[in-house]
Parts: sequence; C-alpha cells; structure tokens
Amino acid sequence: MKIGMGADHGGFEMKEQLARLLAKEGHEVVDFGNRTYDNNDDYPDFALPLARAVASGEVQRGILVCGSGVGASVAANKVSGARAALCHDDFSARQGVEDDDLNILCFGGRTMGIAVAWDCTKSFLGARFSGADRHRRRLSKVLEFEASQTAASHNSK
Repeated sequence: MKIGMGADHGGFEMKEQLARLLAKEGHEVVDFGNRTYDNNDDYPDFALPLARAVASGEVQRGILVCGSGVGASVAANKVSGARAALCHDDFSARQGVEDDDLNILCFGGRTMGIAVAWDCTKSFLGARFSGADRHRRRLSKVLEFEASQTAASHNSK
C-alpha cells in the first residue's frame, strides 16, 4: 500500500520508526516531512499536504504524528475528502475504517509508545470500509455537509 506520513517535532521520532516498520512490511512510504528534526516546525505544514494527497488519491492512506495527535487531526480534517482521527487503540483504528471510512490515522508522539502505535497502524491498514447501509448513510450525510461548505466558500469569493 502507498502510505503518506507526516510529523512535526513532537512526532518526528515516532514517524521515523513507523516508516521503517512499514517499509520492512513492503509498503511504499511517501514522507511529507518533516525530514529533519526541527523544534520550531508547525504541524499544519505537514498535515495539510498529506491530507490533500490522501483526498486526491496520490496516496491510499495517511499517518500523521504530532505531540498529542490533536493538532494534526484538526488540520487534516480541514481538507475536503480527508477523514482523520486520533486513535489510541487498535479497535478504534480498525473500526474507524470499517464504519467511517477513515483514511488518515493520527498519533501523539508524546502520549503513546511505538508498540501501541504499530498495533494501531496494522489494524488501520488491514481494515476496509464495510459499505453497510447504515455506514453509507452516515458517511453520505458527512460528505453532503462537506460539499455544502465547499460550495459556500467558493460562492463567497
């Protein structure tokens, strides 16, 4: 699978470790940065390009890491077509894909260890959207709202 990854200084070390594990499993990793540790970098600089790449299909899924995982998920969810969530357990990582068509997994590099992050990553990548009627109905409501917001912002310009 082609997976985009991004992290600021708070998640840099975890991103690097996960990238090595993913490559070892045969995944193609696309690094959206930061590529060096920089204590003054900002998570939107990595989260937004990665989210655009996931939404456009340039990469199949994304993984973002910042200090808590919250900022990265907030930023990524500003991109139409991105569905990012902060997960701390493999049930949420799997269920987020199966029920909600999650396409970006977020972690806190300062709030969890690499072993838990790796378990969540494997669950996230192994899961597929179920397509169950109730899940399609719910996702459709989210996508309709997202489209109305996108249209409203274009009409106001």
